Amino acid sequence: MRNIEITQECLEFIDSQEERVILKFFQLIEVIGDVKVIHSNFIKKIQNTNFYELRIKAGNQYRIIIFSIDHLNFTECTKAVCLYGFIKKSNKDYKAAVKKAEKILANYLE
Repeated sequence: MRNIEITQECLEFIDSQEERVILKFFQLIEVIGDVKVIHSNFIKKIQNTNFYELRIKAGNQYRIIIFSIDHLNFTECTKAVCLYGFIKKSNKDYKAAVKKAEKILANYLE
């Protein structure tokens, strides 16, 4: 149903985490690839951006920034890319993470 690609930067972040986080990430990737409508506990739009966040709850609050390639609404997209991962400590973390994701997306789209 939905093709999910993962950038090298995102894979490096995931690989640096503990086993439980890695397993949850790949389980969620499988779910969002197969299920059209995803609960906001797992995927949520980041305000004032074109990005979504994949929420991984495993002790800390891990976030993966996702961009839907072929539609502005994640529910309707058939292709998305996981760009960048970070651990959310405060809402200020989003600003830096979105800037980093924008740079990765620009390189990805070239």
